Amino acid sequence: MGAPRVVLVTRRTAYEELLDRHATRGQAEFFLRSRGQELAPVLGRHEALVSAVVAVEAAVPLDWRRARVERSELARFVFEAGDIVVVLGQDGLVANVAKYLDGQPVIGVDPVAGDGRGVLVPHEPAGVADGLADIVSGHAAYIDRTMVRATSDDGQILDALNEIFVGQVGHQSARYLLSDGTGWERQSSSGVIVRTGTGGTGWCASLQRIMAPGMALPRPEERALSWFVREAWPSSGTGVEHVVGLLGGGSGLELRCESDELVAFGDGIEGDRLLIGWGQSISVGVSPRILRTLR
Repeated sequence: MGAPRVVLVTRRTAYEELLDRHATRGQAEFFLRSRGQELAPVLGRHEALVSAVVAVEAAVPLDWRRARVERSELARFVFEAGDIVVVLGQDGLVANVAKYLDGQPVIGVDPVAGDGRGVLVPHEPAGVADGLADIVSGHAAYIDRTMVRATSDDGQILDALNEIFVGQVGHQSARYLLSDGTGWERQSSSGVIVRTGTGGTGWCASLQRIMAPGMALPRPEERALSWFVREAWPSSGTGVEHVVGLLGGGSGLELRCESDELVAFGDGIEGDRLLIGWGQSISVGVSPRILRTLR
């Protein structure tokens, strides 16, 4: 068995994007000041990330293999089954990488101390060495987070960590037939959201408080999902009886398109999406994939 490979996943900082747009630090600073902002906090976050990258890379044993991938390159990067993935950034970056993994352990690291550490990036750069040692020794404790999958009737597949949204492409009223396993209902709504236990603090948190405050939501490791229909429209031709519920590991929602087109995307990334036309259907349920995060 060869040396382990550590894959470090990062995202370009706001400072780097400012330099891309304005070419020099001085021009970037002028741009921000003209809008009542300062460069210092932006530069501070950039420098914190650079320092964190140095610390994480120093934590990797010299005889191990290593790779680094930026968020925009994830779709083209080939992960290996034995990889250990270190994600350096915010919760959203962990969600971005999740759909490209299949059980590889993930260490989520927050590079900016005291910046509101998320549930998916609970570790500090200084703790990465111990985390790597625990993983290779078999002593690591994990959270195997359930993911959600959308599958169209023409074979398109999309996985997400937090939630999948199905609705009209232009975010107008979507028309479709919905089945939650108890029968079909014709609906017109602002879309349907199916969420995992990990996604409980995101988009669906407000929906749950309004629509089903007493419903117990799945935990991150639980092979179950919750679902919500946004703003279902009651009319003589559309119903509002099936607008919220839970899905077990073997059940799912099915939507049959009655609009010109419906879109499905996960974790807020509209650029990575499935499209179905009139008469086509899409099913949403528990994904066979999991995201394995280090506790």
